[in-house]
Amino acid sequence: MILVINLNPSLDKIYTIEKLQYGQAMRTSQVQNTAGGKGTHVANIINILGEKCMVSGFLGGYIGDFIAGKLRKDNIRNECIRIQSETRSCLNIATSDGRQTEILEPGPSVTPDERDAFLFHYKKLLQEASLVVASGSLPQNLGDDFYCLLINLAHDADKRFLLDTSGSALKKGLCARPFFIKPNKDEIEALTGRKINNLEDAVCELKNFLEAGITMPVISLGKQGSVLAYKDKIYHAVPPVLNVTNAVGSGDSYVAGLAVSLNNKMPIEETIRFASACGTANVLEPESGFIRKENVMNIKQLIKIDYL
Repeated sequence: MILVINLNPSLDKIYTIEKLQYGQAMRTSQVQNTAGGKGTHVANIINILGEKCMVSGFLGGYIGDFIAGKLRKDNIRNECIRIQSETRSCLNIATSDGRQTEILEPGPSVTPDERDAFLFHYKKLLQEASLVVASGSLPQNLGDDFYCLLINLAHDADKRFLLDTSGSALKKGLCARPFFIKPNKDEIEALTGRKINNLEDAVCELKNFLEAGITMPVISLGKQGSVLAYKDKIYHAVPPVLNVTNAVGSGDSYVAGLAVSLNNKMPIEETIRFASACGTANVLEPESGFIRKENVMNIKQLIKIDYL
């Protein structure tokens, strides 16, 4: 069973308006309230793909109850720790020009006792997990080295750890050598201070990650697809061009598809095609972090893989 770590979940509110005008009162033509946070999206996609998973993290207040209810409705095993603070809300304003403006709350404060309760529970969950996927930002008071701690505990339990985060949490997490990372171009540039102007630059960064002990580093390049390194080979996956309805959650869908592929021991090229197809299928849906299996299977046949 896949263990999904979602430390900073959210209530995602998506507003659809014609045009965003600064300083004006705006009326939305459509609103969606969904259980969000990158880990929630990952768990939802894994569940849609028919794989068993459990979710652990922190949930608090009315929003925490809402997310717990969504997990229960979808028959996703909830192993989250209840906390005193309210789980955060995040806003996404989608306009007719295809742009999306996000306002992300920092997340609740986690007490030392709540942190310890999570770690105690996490160690138990590791015993039945086949692999671990951790996605998203960290709530307040955990410290930016918290993923590093979780990765080391996974190493002790001989479990692969897939990490999808950014900023200082990614920088500290790299020190523990997770099996997989998936920063995008902007996150790589912020992390290293080096620009990625072309595929050659991205390949150089992948090789640096391999040398640092990351088994399967990936760099997301948006419409240019993604580049992945594994066992000294570099793969460039290019998806078909589709009409985008909502791109939020596409990276999470990719991670979920890759986790399912690894869990089922698919060959590397099949893993890349499947993960890329999941990420691409997400853009067709108005709901963030949602795919349809039939779309995944159709898109998978259209994924182009080059070797760099």
